[in-house]
Amino acid sequence: MSQVRVRFAPSPTGFFHIGSARTALFNWLYARHTGGVFVLRIEDTDQARNSEEFLNVIYDSLTWLGMTWDEGPKVGGAFGPYRQSERAHIYAEYLEKLKASGRTYEKDGALFFKISGEPQIIDDAIRGRVERVEEKDFVIVRSDKTPVFHFVNVVDDITMAITHVIRGEDHLSNTSKHTELFKALGAPLPVYAHIPLILKQNGPGKMSKRDQGALVEEYQRRSYIPEALVNFLSLLGWNPKDDSEKMPIAEIIRRFDLPGVNQSNARFDDKKLAHMNMAYMLEMPAARFCELARAHFRRHQLAAGDWPDGAYFGEVMALAQPKIKAIDELPGYTVYFFAEDYPIDPKVREKVLAKGEPAARLKELIEVLRTADFSSDAAVESAIKTLAASTNLGFGDYQSVARLAVSGTNVGPSITGMFRVLGKDRVLARMERFLAGL
Repeated sequence: MSQVRVRFAPSPTGFFHIGSARTALFNWLYARHTGGVFVLRIEDTDQARNSEEFLNVIYDSLTWLGMTWDEGPKVGGAFGPYRQSERAHIYAEYLEKLKASGRTYEKDGALFFKISGEPQIIDDAIRGRVERVEEKDFVIVRSDKTPVFHFVNVVDDITMAITHVIRGEDHLSNTSKHTELFKALGAPLPVYAHIPLILKQNGPGKMSKRDQGALVEEYQRRSYIPEALVNFLSLLGWNPKDDSEKMPIAEIIRRFDLPGVNQSNARFDDKKLAHMNMAYMLEMPAARFCELARAHFRRHQLAAGDWPDGAYFGEVMALAQPKIKAIDELPGYTVYFFAEDYPIDPKVREKVLAKGEPAARLKELIEVLRTADFSSDAAVESAIKTLAASTNLGFGDYQSVARLAVSGTNVGPSITGMFRVLGKDRVLARMERFLAGL
């Protein structure tokens, strides 16, 4: 068998949809699994709707997801150009071949393709045998002389030596038109593999660009872990034949094959994706987590001065990593580490101040912490526990009011870690300020 050549052929007419990403991924995985070639081809013949901005979104999204292409724009290759807008001379040449074969005619200024009337039989690698008779001749060049999708798509697949066409099931109805054209041009048919649709989360129908969670850009903005999104997308319509879910990309590539792709449609589940993202984040090396967090703060212009570059930022992130579900929660979760005007949660304040004698506890704690060692969590914990034992109270009697005074809330990393990272001077200053306001 000759080397597998697959292609992903998006149109730069809008933001990058999750369904497009999944189609690209299945092509990329099949190319990597078989040692084949992954071609990126840009279908940019719709001059009215194309934009360079959307083209850059495609490049950026694929690169972010780790789907490097072997041939295509930016990297070149022996079968270019890879943008349809630059291939008019190739379409003209193949149009002449069709005209010479007697399979075209003109009507109302448009050029039509004459169908054979024979059954078109496709041995689809996912759907099995599909038989369809194309009943009507169809336009291949519009009256304004622009070629139609069906024609350029087939010519590109022929001239780029594409061996496998892996695309969404919604294209299955086009395939008999395409096989008619392949045969009329005397070219061998590629292997077709029509992958299941992604259904919207709630209610019937295919997931559209308007549905929540449908755009890859949204996950980039929220600093999702790209490997988590790729892992999640690989399981939307492909079954690894056991209960495996979280898998490194090398394992997905090793196991991925077309017979494992389901025929039934896959339903999008943002809770499952969020859980997958959290699993990747929790197991990530601290340095990588810190790097992604830094990029998120910068992207959303949350950095004051140069603090994201320092060791302090890394210490704060080390406290936060085991406690949060997603990177976009970090700014809210860590706000009091980076500002003195952090918000005080009114409900938490009311609850904490209603129990026991919080002002007395805070006063006692301030006195003890003045001479305490802040160099380790254990040292801070020992100081608070020693105080609690001396007053016959519990650690919690001191912790709740101390946390409120220092962070404005009742959730967060361990209080000992928080004190250590903030440092003695800031912790005491905040407690004294809070106490003065009671």
